[in-house]
Amino acid sequence: MHTLLIAGTDAQVGKTVVLTALMAYWQRYTGHLVGVMKPVDLVPEPSSDDRPGLSFSQTRSSPDAELFQRLFQLNQSLEQITPILLSGSTLPPTAAEQAGLAIDLDLLWRQMQQMQQQHELVLIEGWGGLGSPLTTETTGADLAWDWRMPTVLVVPVQPGAVAQAVAHVALANQARVNLKGIVLNEVRPCSRQDRANWAPTRLIQSLTRKPVLGHISHLADPQDLNSLVQAAANLDLELLLPGIERVFSG
Repeated sequence: MHTLLIAGTDAQVGKTVVLTALMAYWQRYTGHLVGVMKPVDLVPEPSSDDRPGLSFSQTRSSPDAELFQRLFQLNQSLEQITPILLSGSTLPPTAAEQAGLAIDLDLLWRQMQQMQQQHELVLIEGWGGLGSPLTTETTGADLAWDWRMPTVLVVPVQPGAVAQAVAHVALANQARVNLKGIVLNEVRPCSRQDRANWAPTRLIQSLTRKPVLGHISHLADPQDLNSLVQAAANLDLELLLPGIERVFSG
C-alpha cells in the first residue's frame, strides 16, 4: 500500500491535473483501482433548496469528486471521495465556523485508513497551498506530517514560481513533511523561453534541495485520458508510484 499527498503552492495550480494523470497511468498499466480522496472541498453558496454546512447535500457535490467518478472506475461514493463539503469561497475553518460546525479530523483519518486497506495506491488531493488551514490549528503541512504522508508539491509555471517553491519547501521542512519532490505544471500555455525564465529547474533544485520530478505541459483537454497518461509518463514515476516498475519488468 502506498499513499501520496498531492499538495500545491496555492489553489488552481494543477493539483487535480497531477492527481488524475497519476490515476490514469496507474489504472491503465496495472488494472488496479486507485483510492482517491479530497478531504475537504468548497462549493458556491447554497441556494434556498440546499442546506449549508458540512453535511453532504443530496443536491450538491464536489466538482472534483464528480470528475474522478466520471473519468475512472472507482469503488467509492461521492461522499467517500470528499467527506467534508463546505459552502462558500472562503477558508475551510472560516466556512465551518460560519455554519456553526466543526471539521472532524477523525472522520477524515478513518476514511483514509479504510481506503488504504482496500487499495494498493491511495492519492490524496490537498486544498489550497501547504500552508492553507484545515482547522484553526491544522494546515495542509501539519496534516501531511500527522498522517505521515509522502508528499509531492505542485508548482505552477508562471512568474513567481521560484519564490513559491522556495517558501513552500521551507514550510514543508519546518513541518517535517516527507516531501518527495516538485512537479512543475503549466497552468496556461507558455513558450519554452517563458518556462525557462519563470521556473528554471536547476535553480529551483539548487535553492530548495529537492528534485524536480517532472514537468507537465499545458493540457488542452485535461479530461482526456490519453493526454493524462502521457503527462504522467513525463514524471519520475518510480519515485511517485513505487512498484510501478514491476508492471513493466514483469
